[in-house]
Amino acid sequence: MKEILQELEQRRGRARLGGGEARIEAQHALGKLTARERIEVLLDEGSFEEYGMYVEHRATDFGMAERKIAGDGVVTGWGTVEGRPVYVFAKDFTVFGGSLSEAHAEKICKIQDMALKAGVPIIGLYDAGGARIQEGVAALGGYAEVFQRNVLASGVIPQISVIMGPCAGGDVYSPAMTDFIFMVRGTSYMFVTGPDVVKTVTNETVTPEELGGSVVHTTRSAIADGAYDNDVEALLEIRRLVGFLPLSNRDSAPERPTLDPAQRREMSLDRLIPDSAHKPYDIKELIAMVADDGDFFEIQRDFARNIVTGFGRIEGSTVGFVANQPMVLAGVLDSDASRKAARFVRFCDCFNIPIVTFVDVPGFLPGTAQEYGGLIKHGAKLLFAYAEATVPKITVITRKAYGGAYDVMASKHLRGDVNYAWPSAQIAVMGAKGAVEIIYRKEAGDADRIAERTKEYEARFMSPFVAAERGYIDEVIMPHATRARVARALKLLRRKQLANPWKKHDNIPL
Repeated sequence: MKEILQELEQRRGRARLGGGEARIEAQHALGKLTARERIEVLLDEGSFEEYGMYVEHRATDFGMAERKIAGDGVVTGWGTVEGRPVYVFAKDFTVFGGSLSEAHAEKICKIQDMALKAGVPIIGLYDAGGARIQEGVAALGGYAEVFQRNVLASGVIPQISVIMGPCAGGDVYSPAMTDFIFMVRGTSYMFVTGPDVVKTVTNETVTPEELGGSVVHTTRSAIADGAYDNDVEALLEIRRLVGFLPLSNRDSAPERPTLDPAQRREMSLDRLIPDSAHKPYDIKELIAMVADDGDFFEIQRDFARNIVTGFGRIEGSTVGFVANQPMVLAGVLDSDASRKAARFVRFCDCFNIPIVTFVDVPGFLPGTAQEYGGLIKHGAKLLFAYAEATVPKITVITRKAYGGAYDVMASKHLRGDVNYAWPSAQIAVMGAKGAVEIIYRKEAGDADRIAERTKEYEARFMSPFVAAERGYIDEVIMPHATRARVARALKLLRRKQLANPWKKHDNIPL
């Protein structure tokens, strides 16, 4: 028995070394942690239970029969984050560059299946070089098996991907189908085809960072939801994100005890809106004052900054915040903002997270670039997402709510449950000056008359009371009472039940 136990420890020791000391040192020299070190940071101390430690590939071509390493380039298992279970897999770049073989894929698929059956989130840590070319179609088949499970798990359990090194070829498609993607600045990148292939096919000379670095994917492509300076920061922030999310679509989001009173009043909010309708203010100040202890986890902070999305808590329970940002493009809705918010709203609806929407939107962004780029269809995505959502929806109009953008931003007409407005709210088809110039175009040459007409229009339409008179606004509230009113509405709606008509699935305008 003693020899068997010694052999077990020896096998474990070899497996934990992955590709060996030299490759581990090379990984550290690049400023990166190893797969197992990353798992240690991500999970609660001592909670990780590894599966498949001794799995080896079965390839024999190209001398692979003599090159076998236990684990085959991916570490898989489960553990806890703040005491709540998660499944995890981490690509090990020290073993065959983290490339995916048939056996490697089987390890990931096993974890995906277990997570789906248990109703538990799955987190993937990527640091890999794509398919293992020595295995050919067997590796490609392995990718497809992983992709299929990504699709089946979508909307059932949260799926989070963290890109912590190179991520190319098939390894980008699996993260792309997960709910959230985060990157590490300077050491991670994602692309379908690398710089060498790009050079061959298109004659473009481009670096990996320029082609698929964190700046590209957080500001231009919107592939990534955020980026962090190093491995440790990224993993600690993922722990924080997991704390906001339910384990599955069958569970409620976790509740965290708070000493922040629900009836807290923020008198400074009464001064948040500038006297001039043309002056901006930071909507994140409002979110921070409404959320418990000002704690806000922003999603896609650096993309489409004219709209803000992210998670916070009210009375200890998770809510999703969506808010127009007057500091950027006056908070206008464009194609990027519409896509960003639509995806976030759909995630919240999938996982029973109430949505709180703060509205200050002058309309949709005009221009040929937007129209040629499909603004109609992209704007319809946000409209579709809000209309489809059955979770509690609380809306607060702080200032402008013009035109079709008023409808889109969780209006009462899209089954908004409770719709509030501040006294500063302006709800109309368009701004007063533009409206008057259209209605009274024959008087356009008379500046005094136009000014008088503008004041009349503002008095008649540019207030929340016309909408309130029709029941489209449930109450005009004082800004300082926003947290208290939202908290009460959410408590009222905890037992809300609403079902859409039966369908196989919808056909959102993609």
